[in-house]
Amino acid sequence: MKIILKILRRKDAASEPYWISIPYETDEAEFSVASALRAINEDTERRDVNGEPFEPIRWECSCLQKKCGSCAMVIDGKPGLACDAMISGTGKERTVTLEPLKTFPPVADLIADRSSMFEELKKLKVWSPGGLKLSEEAEETAYDASRCLQCGCCLEVCPNFHAGGSFAGNAALGPFTRLLAELPKKDNKELSASYSKYVFEGCGKSLACRDVCPAGIDIDRLLVHSNAIAVWRRKSAADKVKN
Repeated sequence: MKIILKILRRKDAASEPYWISIPYETDEAEFSVASALRAINEDTERRDVNGEPFEPIRWECSCLQKKCGSCAMVIDGKPGLACDAMISGTGKERTVTLEPLKTFPPVADLIADRSSMFEELKKLKVWSPGGLKLSEEAEETAYDASRCLQCGCCLEVCPNFHAGGSFAGNAALGPFTRLLAELPKKDNKELSASYSKYVFEGCGKSLACRDVCPAGIDIDRLLVHSNAIAVWRRKSAADKVKN
C-alpha cells in the first residue's frame, strides 16, 4: 500500500510553518500513523515527493500502546493518537494529513507544548491521598476517570478552552471525578469549590470532547457524577440554609 503523508513542519516555535509531502509504501494491509513516522525517520535515504532529502520528522512518542497520550496530534483534521490512528488499504493512493495540536503553543514539527495543561493539574492538586475505602459504584467511577491519558485531544476540540485560561477543561475532569468519588462528602467542600470554578463554570456542554477521547471515557457520566456531588448538592445545601 502506498500513501502520502502531508505534514505541517516548523523548525522551532518562532519559525513559519510549511507543508511537506512524503511518500510511504508498505506491504502491510493496515498500519498506524506512528509506525509510518518511525519507518520514515529510520530511512537514511528518505525523500519527499519531489525527490528532495529532508531531516527526520520531530514528534513525541513513548509507549506506542495508547497508554501515555504523548503522541497526540491532529490527523486528517481530527485530534488523536498516532499509535492508535490506523490506516487501511483502499487500493488507491491516499493522503494523510498530520499537524500538531493547535490549542497549545508549537514547539517543532508535530510537537506542541502541553506544559500549561500539566502545570494547571499540578496547581489544582487533584491527586488521591490513598488508603480510602470505596463503594462498588464509587470504585467503578474512579476507575473510569483514572483512564484519562491527559493527552489534550479533548482540549483541541473544546470551544471554551484556551491554554493559560481559567477553564481547565476535561483534562481536569478525570482527576476531579476520581477524587470526588473517593473522598467522603465531609472532606470534599474545598475540592467541590475548585471543581465548580475550574471545570463546571467554564464548560459549555458542547461535549465535542466525547467524540475524540482515545480512551473512550464516558464523559457524560463523569460530568453528571461530578456535577451532582460538587455543584447541585452543594447548592441545594446552601439554599436550605438561606431558607
